[in-house]
Amino acid sequence: MNIAIVGYGKMGKIIERIALERGHSIVARFDIDNNVNGEGLTVESLAGVDAAIEFSTPEAVLDNIRRLVELRVPAVIGTTGWYTQLDDVRRLVVANNASLVWGANFSIGVNLFFKLVREAAALFARYNQYDPFLIEAHHKFKKDAPSGTALVAARMMREAYGDRTPEAVSVRAGHIPGTHEVGFDSEADTITLTHTARNREGFAAGAVLAAELIVSKLGMYEFPELLFETIEVEQ
Repeated sequence: MNIAIVGYGKMGKIIERIALERGHSIVARFDIDNNVNGEGLTVESLAGVDAAIEFSTPEAVLDNIRRLVELRVPAVIGTTGWYTQLDDVRRLVVANNASLVWGANFSIGVNLFFKLVREAAALFARYNQYDPFLIEAHHKFKKDAPSGTALVAARMMREAYGDRTPEAVSVRAGHIPGTHEVGFDSEADTITLTHTARNREGFAAGAVLAAELIVSKLGMYEFPELLFETIEVEQ
């Protein structure tokens, strides 16, 4: 595929390397200097692009989404911090007959973690003595808190715990790539599920996989919908 990278920071550069390793071409790169308020995303600058992978900032992401959707460029949205606008974006995608996949986290391991969290919460919620908790930690440069991954994990827990689901405790320090811990605590014991990212490689590889999957789709998808559809087909 011919891929455009929107947000050419640390993640963008890792995505570029992994995409090249998988046989794709990077035909356009956009950073803050050449893409102010999404205006750098044009018919001309995106000519020949099969899919765009967007990892920018919470301040820029909605403008980028709007432009990519209006130009009908299949889009992978890895930036978090905009999920209060999900319904508006969904309507925009439908109105433009476009393709978009979003994810709080594109790591395959994290998405398997989500499935475990959902199933564990359903089990522990049957026993009133277990209270749930959620802690996430990231590097000091991450702007949104709680993380998008923590918000999705909380959503999984809320299906079983409802109003008993706590707010995530967020830590921002140093250069932590990302740690998420879900736990269930009682007077007698504590059970935890933890995902710890060693680096950004897993996020980038999942984003490239998402680009490969979205090019043949129309509509708006959360990454697990495409990921687990693929796993079921392979099985």
